[in-house]
Amino acid sequence: MAPAKTKTPKGTTSAPKKEKLFHPSSRKADQLARKALRKGKLGNLASKRGQKANSLVQVDVYGFYFHALPEEGTLTLPELHSVVKDLWLTRYDDELEQERAARRKGRPKSAREVKLEELKLRESDEYRTGFDLTHPTNVEVFRRWDQKEVAYIQLLRFIRITSTDPELVVISRPGKHISIIGVPEPAKNEDEEMRGVEEG
Repeated sequence: MAPAKTKTPKGTTSAPKKEKLFHPSSRKADQLARKALRKGKLGNLASKRGQKANSLVQVDVYGFYFHALPEEGTLTLPELHSVVKDLWLTRYDDELEQERAARRKGRPKSAREVKLEELKLRESDEYRTGFDLTHPTNVEVFRRWDQKEVAYIQLLRFIRITSTDPELVVISRPGKHISIIGVPEPAKNEDEEMRGVEEG
């Protein structure tokens, strides 16, 4: 007859097991080393994949504005607002309507529809452009971009515009390119920036 198992009271816990130690040259130690190496490689691949996807999204955003530039000259502030409102924020409207039309009545939204709605909501909340397309030197530097290297974008001057105050322009990051640094700021933008600092 097998010995009866004794129950431990619920309030007490049994002593934790000691971690087994393996000889450094054993098969088990080699197996654990291979497992740790594989885990590290998979973690590195996942982080690289995430960085690559993030850089592709950034290139897509900057590429849109690259093609929105006129052949000659720069965009004025009202034209920039028009590009954001009429082109950038509405670019997924057709696809969103197709997703809504394909869904039967009473069915939940598809994952693609939810993703598009969240993206549109987030971008309309932000309502900002990335960089200053109204500054001639900034536009000149931007036109030299090869549309692949995201690091080049860091050389440009970034501004923030909002739908609540279309005349307000706030420089969120000054440009690092030598030709942008050497050019004095127009007085209009400085006044508007100061007004934004006083209000914010």
